[in-house]
Amino acid sequence: MQKSSKYIDIFTEWVGRLAGFTLLTLSLLIVYDAFSRYLFHSGSIALQELEWHLFDIVMMFSISYTLKYNQHVRVDIFYEHFTPKIKVFVDIFGILFLILPFSSIIIIYSIDFISLSISQLESSSDPGGLPFRYLIKSLMFFSFVMVVLQAISETIKSFNKLKGLS
Repeated sequence: MQKSSKYIDIFTEWVGRLAGFTLLTLSLLIVYDAFSRYLFHSGSIALQELEWHLFDIVMMFSISYTLKYNQHVRVDIFYEHFTPKIKVFVDIFGILFLILPFSSIIIIYSIDFISLSISQLESSSDPGGLPFRYLIKSLMFFSFVMVVLQAISETIKSFNKLKGLS
């Protein structure tokens, strides 16, 4: 089990670094877009949509990475005062009763959403917009599968911590 947790962590690390590289690319693209619009009065719908798509990639790929590094949203004003053992129980409870069910719902409902988009070969409705919008929509499924895998990895690590605290 620990070995599978390690492989999940390695994959999540890779995906998180890809998100970081995408964020850098997005930042440069936004600077270019701003300069071209305000200095040269030139803009592009495709460029703006590319910015949205890159932002989607950053957000979707960052979710599992954030979970891996324990930087996700939690009420830390209470959590920080808990004993290590209680913290592990809170982590396990949060994963089993919040993260996994929520992620599973998104995965299940995203299948029809993505299937419809693929069957229509959905693209931008704007003239000059980007094609292949279904590829970006498919990230929703992939990212929440990653969240489920990382949640499993975190559960394994939490149970191992619990053994060490006993």
